[in-house]
Amino acid sequence: MPLIINRQLQNVDPWTRLQSVEGESLSWPETKALISGTDWPTWAARCPAKLELGVSITADTTLEDLTPWLDRLSLIEICFEVFRDGRGFSLARLLRRAGYQGELRAAGDVGQDRLAYLERCGFNAFVLPEGRDPLQALAAFEQIQVHYQGAADDPRPIYRQEA
Repeated sequence: MPLIINRQLQNVDPWTRLQSVEGESLSWPETKALISGTDWPTWAARCPAKLELGVSITADTTLEDLTPWLDRLSLIEICFEVFRDGRGFSLARLLRRAGYQGELRAAGDVGQDRLAYLERCGFNAFVLPEGRDPLQALAAFEQIQVHYQGAADDPRPIYRQEA
């Protein structure tokens, strides 16, 4: 699946995705581990300190679930299961407000028409669904030039922006 990080198309995802399954042990990679599954906190606690740690979560995860881990996580991937679920936008904004500085990745039902809005909420990486043209997706970031409200990328409302 195409991956965009900081508006740059990536050929390879540097993260090794691990699916946590209750009762099984994980084989840790050499450098970067992205853990998915509902019991990610259990596996995150077992992750060797030398590894960069990332988690893949759904939009129903709360900020309170993530807060104790923010200093340890280098990547938080929020999966949008359906187009109409906007909770991931809110969670991204809350994470940035809470001071999270790492990679914030949108995955799942990520449409080209929403990429610029996702970026304004604080996302800086995007996993595009199969079949989507990554070059068209990159162009989507430039389609909206004027922003009336402040957001994670620029907190100034339009009347505070320079002309």
